[in-house]
Amino acid sequence: MYLLCSYKYFWKSCVALFLVCLFMLSTYNYTMIRQPRTLLKAQRTMPTATGSITPLQDNKTVIISAYYDNRESNNVRIIAILHVDKVKELYCWFYCKFSNGYTPVRAHIDVPSDRFDFSYSAVILLCEEPRLCFSQYISIHSMSTGRIDGGPVFEIKNREPLSPSANFTVCISTMFGNSRNVLQFVQAMEMYRILGAQRVVIYKNSCSPTIERAIEYYVLEGVVEVVPWPIDRYLRTSHAWHHAMDPRNEIGYYGQLAALNDCLYRNMYKTKYLTFNDIDEIILPRKHRDWNEMMEVLQKEHPEKSVFLIENHYYPIHITDHTFDNAFPKDVPGHNILQYIYYEPEQPNVYNNHKMIVNPRKVIQTGVHFTLKAYGGNLDVANHIAGLHHSREAKQPNIPFTSLIRDTTLWKYSATLIHNVNRVLKNLTYVV
Repeated sequence: MYLLCSYKYFWKSCVALFLVCLFMLSTYNYTMIRQPRTLLKAQRTMPTATGSITPLQDNKTVIISAYYDNRESNNVRIIAILHVDKVKELYCWFYCKFSNGYTPVRAHIDVPSDRFDFSYSAVILLCEEPRLCFSQYISIHSMSTGRIDGGPVFEIKNREPLSPSANFTVCISTMFGNSRNVLQFVQAMEMYRILGAQRVVIYKNSCSPTIERAIEYYVLEGVVEVVPWPIDRYLRTSHAWHHAMDPRNEIGYYGQLAALNDCLYRNMYKTKYLTFNDIDEIILPRKHRDWNEMMEVLQKEHPEKSVFLIENHYYPIHITDHTFDNAFPKDVPGHNILQYIYYEPEQPNVYNNHKMIVNPRKVIQTGVHFTLKAYGGNLDVANHIAGLHHSREAKQPNIPFTSLIRDTTLWKYSATLIHNVNRVLKNLTYVV
């Protein structure tokens, strides 16, 4: 009797399993039949975007990159630039791995608060990936139906994040113009390395041949990654940060905000910490030896913080100290940052900008001087712990010399900096 019951139970189980499989197969076939043929064709004919900036067919949107982000949900975030008033609706077309066709999802267009009145702005397009889709590619369109042939396809990056290979990475955005300031460029690069940076990412629009030669040296050294940034091919770009200062142009600072957010997601899983600054800016620890030591202490004291704001100080380049006048070859063009040891005091009732060191895995969207969305909190790092050495034209040109604040923090690195910079300059064929 027991064997008979077992035998009947076995056959009932087999029949039930067969029916379940039949149902799943028929559902899959029905789904495949319903897939429009144009969608299947699109996968074979649509080119994969290879450049760092890709325009869409609407001529009002450019796409930078797409990144997988499962920190809140099964999302894909697309870094883009678009005309804020004219582009109100976009769709992410996911190419789902097991259905051999595209599935459209309406994008949430996240426009940052600090676009400074330009008609075009960096945005993040947020699209939730369809369930069980496992898409490796995505296409962006203004419609949810019809043919999508001809538009570019973007690889979804950060699908398989690795453990960080660097402690610190510096994001430089954006490099434009024709400056020949080679000495300060090399000094900044060597200071970043002394302070603990293993990698520097430069979003390069243009530079002089002398700067290009220095960049190529650091690329060969494995320190610099260059992201081409030809934003001016597609938009009228401005050197100014606010539209009122340059009303003829469409986007400020060569699309700096888009570059910063792309650098954030590009390096999210490659580095423990990320710094955002310009090439004339250096975050200087006053109390600690380098960034590693400083961040170890700050993170231990403030484990809940993920964004560390460093107060900006302007070191006017027309006020120089002559202690290190002969430290570098005279034929090298550019400024010697060791000469800049006086900074301007803060102005009453004027906001003083910051630059940041962040844990990139805790940041959703960044601005230039502060994060726009992040997990965890901000920490205003006290001036006696660190400050931003920003050498540039004076912000307060009429301030008396006696009101400037003397700061020789940079000099504690002078011996190592002079040695390292002269070694690089020698490799660049300057006479040392």
